[in-house]
Amino acid sequence: MDYSFNSAWWMRNRHVQTILPRFFRPLQKVPVQFEELGTPDGDFLELAWAQEKRPNAPLAIILHGLEGNINSFYAKGMLKALTHKGFDAVLMHFRNCSRAANKLPRAYHSGETSDLGFLIHTLKQRFVERPLYAVGFSLGGNVLAKYLGEQRQHSGLQGAAIISAPHHLSSSCQVIRKSCYGLYQKYLLDRMKRSFSRKLDTIADVLTIDEQQLNEINDLWQFDNLITAPLHGFDGAEDYYRQASAQDYLKHIVTPTLLIHAQDDPMLSEQAVPQPEHVSDSITLAVSETGGHVGFISGNNPLKPQFWLEKAVPHYFNSLQAKSTL
Repeated sequence: MDYSFNSAWWMRNRHVQTILPRFFRPLQKVPVQFEELGTPDGDFLELAWAQEKRPNAPLAIILHGLEGNINSFYAKGMLKALTHKGFDAVLMHFRNCSRAANKLPRAYHSGETSDLGFLIHTLKQRFVERPLYAVGFSLGGNVLAKYLGEQRQHSGLQGAAIISAPHHLSSSCQVIRKSCYGLYQKYLLDRMKRSFSRKLDTIADVLTIDEQQLNEINDLWQFDNLITAPLHGFDGAEDYYRQASAQDYLKHIVTPTLLIHAQDDPMLSEQAVPQPEHVSDSITLAVSETGGHVGFISGNNPLKPQFWLEKAVPHYFNSLQAKSTL
């Protein structure tokens, strides 16, 4: 398969590619079973399993984006696409993105890879013979890329796909603050504040912030500077962005990885666009001119949009499967 993407003629605009896909499948449902996986520090990760009861099927982990969950359109679509192509799939909710708030003060952030490492280790123990893959969207893509670069040949994965990841966090934050008249920033901040309000009592001994102060935050950088960074041991927002960005890890990736990115992504900066000199030989670089942020809608019929990602990622994983059995 040629991993070059061409936008639908009726969806050339980058904001349309980013916003409209979530409205194409309002009634889409993917049957899942939830599991609460206890973590070594006494907390839990909520997993959403989409399985076809195939004991020897390869298994794919899905990592959602900022404030995403099992109801995110791209997550449901990829779960369904992978299971239709012979995979079992499991979505890992980042801490505090699940149905219930987590027990500990810590939440999640763009560079937190220990929970992913724990999940992969757990699945490798449960399913010793099953090949394991992972796909990460946006923030989840940055987490996956950083994990792969950290672990190098010890990732535990046979393949990976990274989609619309903010590999350069500081500059991408500045883009989100201004893009589309602040629409993306408001959308994300509203969700972040609503989600974090569940943790105010839990973090009282770690971070001094009340509900009024939380509600008064109207800027993404401010949220990261006042909450994300101090809660997770960083010295302010810029220190968090510097340490959590995956860009410097791309050249250390050993796991075969499909890296998908659109140059017109309205939520990410030009610095976040991966360049050939930034990536290892294990990465298949698929950078298109158009596609928006986690959009990538193609097709000639506006009444039948084609979700290109749901073809490209399963095809890539299956091609790796075929090579491994030769």
